[in-house]
Amino acid sequence: MKHEGLFTPLSTLVLIFMFCPLQRTNGDVTYSIPEETRTGYIIGNLAKDLGIPEKTLSTRKARLDMDDGGKRYCDINTNTGELIVAERIDREALCGPKTICVLKYEIVLENPLELHRAIVEILDVNDNSPVFASNVTKLEIHESTDKGTRFAINEAHDADVGRNGVQSYKLQENDHFSFVLHKKAGEGKYGELLLETELDREQKQELTLLLTATDGGNPQRSGTAIIHVTVLDANDNVPVFSKNVYRVSLSENSPVGTLVLTVSATDADEGVNGEVTYEFGHISRDVSKLFTLDSKTGNVVLTGTLDFEREPTYELGIKAKDGLGLASFASVIIEIVDVNDNAPVIHVKSLNSPIPENALPGTEVAIINVQDKDSEGNQQIRCAIHGNVPFKLNASVKNYYSLVTTSELDRELVSEYNITITATDGGTPPLSSFKTIHMSVSDVNDNPPVFKEQYYSAYVPENNKPGLSICTVNAIDPDWRQNGTVFYSLSPREVHGAQVSSFLSINGETGVIHAVRSFDYERFRSFKVHILARDNGSPPLSSNVTVSVFITDENDNAPQILYPSPDGNSFMTEMVPKSALSGSLVSKVIAVDADSGQNAWLSYHIVKFTDPGLFTIGLHSGEIRTQRDIAESDNMKQNLIVSVKDNGNASLSTTCAIFLVISDNLLEISELSGMTHEENTSKLTFYLIIALVSVSTFFLAFIILIFAVKLCQRKKPRLLFDGAVAIPSTHFPPTYAEVDGAGTLRSSYNYDTYLTTGSRTSDFKFVSSYNENTLLADNTLRKGSNDMINLAGECFPGESSEVREGSIESHMDGVLSPSVCLVGKLVLVLDLLGQCLSCLEYAPLYTIKPSCFNVLMLWRACRGL
Repeated sequence: MKHEGLFTPLSTLVLIFMFCPLQRTNGDVTYSIPEETRTGYIIGNLAKDLGIPEKTLSTRKARLDMDDGGKRYCDINTNTGELIVAERIDREALCGPKTICVLKYEIVLENPLELHRAIVEILDVNDNSPVFASNVTKLEIHESTDKGTRFAINEAHDADVGRNGVQSYKLQENDHFSFVLHKKAGEGKYGELLLETELDREQKQELTLLLTATDGGNPQRSGTAIIHVTVLDANDNVPVFSKNVYRVSLSENSPVGTLVLTVSATDADEGVNGEVTYEFGHISRDVSKLFTLDSKTGNVVLTGTLDFEREPTYELGIKAKDGLGLASFASVIIEIVDVNDNAPVIHVKSLNSPIPENALPGTEVAIINVQDKDSEGNQQIRCAIHGNVPFKLNASVKNYYSLVTTSELDRELVSEYNITITATDGGTPPLSSFKTIHMSVSDVNDNPPVFKEQYYSAYVPENNKPGLSICTVNAIDPDWRQNGTVFYSLSPREVHGAQVSSFLSINGETGVIHAVRSFDYERFRSFKVHILARDNGSPPLSSNVTVSVFITDENDNAPQILYPSPDGNSFMTEMVPKSALSGSLVSKVIAVDADSGQNAWLSYHIVKFTDPGLFTIGLHSGEIRTQRDIAESDNMKQNLIVSVKDNGNASLSTTCAIFLVISDNLLEISELSGMTHEENTSKLTFYLIIALVSVSTFFLAFIILIFAVKLCQRKKPRLLFDGAVAIPSTHFPPTYAEVDGAGTLRSSYNYDTYLTTGSRTSDFKFVSSYNENTLLADNTLRKGSNDMINLAGECFPGESSEVREGSIESHMDGVLSPSVCLVGKLVLVLDLLGQCLSCLEYAPLYTIKPSCFNVLMLWRACRGL
């Protein structure tokens, strides 16, 4: 019950004083406010009192928590740091008869975790009037009752405490009774009606008295009750309890219907005056729902469900009265024994999700608070995390835990976690509760793109169309969204003196590589490019791979004839002696092809001839030989048209003309070759001079080297020449020699010569080529140690090769000194060269010295180029 004008000026000053903080110890503050304070009232400034900057309250998520999780009644303004009243506070509803009523708060701040305590004491306000348990109390008193007899009266109950509770009683003035307030430790507080003047039933059979109870509040409040006294015949004994105070312990999980205890009171009177009945004194409505009292037996029975966490102790007043209304009082104190009937409750106070995968070990991701309403050992809590997850709980202050990472995270392996936290109390049996926290891991660009292949090869046919797709590269990035989006590009570099972008292009999204231009196998056959794969992260990561591009050959080059000259500028005439037998070599066609592989495999065919069946040509060697013996009836002038074809698809070919003269006399063909000879005399002389100087220099250097070696070893000098005689490849275009050794100008085109045993002017023995099976591993033909002796035999006519060898050896070993032998051999070599050069001017093939044949073929091939 409330009254207007609750606060007087004096009480206002007192309350203002009480609103101030009382103390601040170890980070705790205490405030006092009266109950029923208006909502929004500023109790105090927590930030100032705790020394916390006001600006950090919001960022640190400052909040108030209560242990029991009930109504908070107060709240904190994170902008100003002020503690304010959030809702109506009724001390009587909050604390009941307790003298001290406090609200205990925990002030929680995060990052870093900080905990303070704030206690708000709720001061009682005199807002309740004294109330009697019954508005009418009936007493039956015998007239024989002695003066000074006391009659117990139920005290008035005031929900307020302290000075605001019941302080005094006032009995309406009368001739017989006065009121005495009884206070005795352990027996409660109750009033007694004192008989001061004996009753006389004959004068007055009933008395009606008004009893007023007044509290000590300001202003005072009061309550009244009517005492109705009926005067009876004498009843001089009151019921007496076996105990003034009954104490009993009761488990909170006791079932309904449990007998709590039995109270007992006896009355010495007999009959109706000795019949005792029991009833509760003043108890609250909630308590009346928990316990019942049998008025006849005095049995106190449990009729409701107990909860230690709600109320640990109950105090009941029990009244025993006899049949004529005499009564006595006793107190029953019921202590509730705690049972482990509350499982721990897990509260997630703060959660930082998602967490970046590059978070360092020890990063705080959540704050957990665990509460258990039980007491003592039942309230001891252990927390643990289930499963193999990279997180752990660190105990912080009181029942707070920090959930932190224990190792590095990798979103590409695990993108999210379900963290199950178990809280177990220390009761018997223990109770547990679970809480699952879903934690996501956010992506960080920590993975570069990875190509599926270590390197790529692409094959492009030459003469391709620009824009042709030649290859596709593919890189995978396990990161998420833009961090895993891959773009491709060409690394800038030069390929054969030009930027790679002028050769290839790449689709930045698909990785498809296209040819920008048409390629020519004869210009270059392969090149390498580097492809860069970059993701779209920040900062971006990249990787590269090498792509080898190979140009495949196509048959786009016709064979090129080196000898004879295909342009027809020179009159190429070969002389065939009339005594030539079948199979004699009369000439040779030399051709090359810039293509490779089967596109460069050449074949030779005579497509036109003067006399059919007289000459034939090697299909792959190009050697022109007589197919039968020369007859007198054969035409002196023979014209051959030779076609050289490659093996490509489709095949390409080139033709040349060869002119042969069947004669044993040079004068017969002088008219044919005179004009051409005069035109080329000057050029021939120039080439012969260059050839003579080059060859002489080479042999002179070689002889000097041999001479030096002989002097060092001081052994018998021997000249052993082991070299290859071949047409030097340096005289031909570089593209005519293939990389794989499959060129069209082969080293098998070397020839050995055979001399007669006659004089130096002996007739020519026709040349026979080396068989291809005599090729060594380096594709050259080697001459035996006697080749040089045979060559030197040109200077020793009339002796066989064996005789000459023995003569030279014997002369060199026995007669001549090493130096004289070397000089002699040098003279022989120079003489041989002189003979070769002198015969090149006019001689046809069959009259040329065998040793000079290759020199002539080389010179004619060079002149054709």
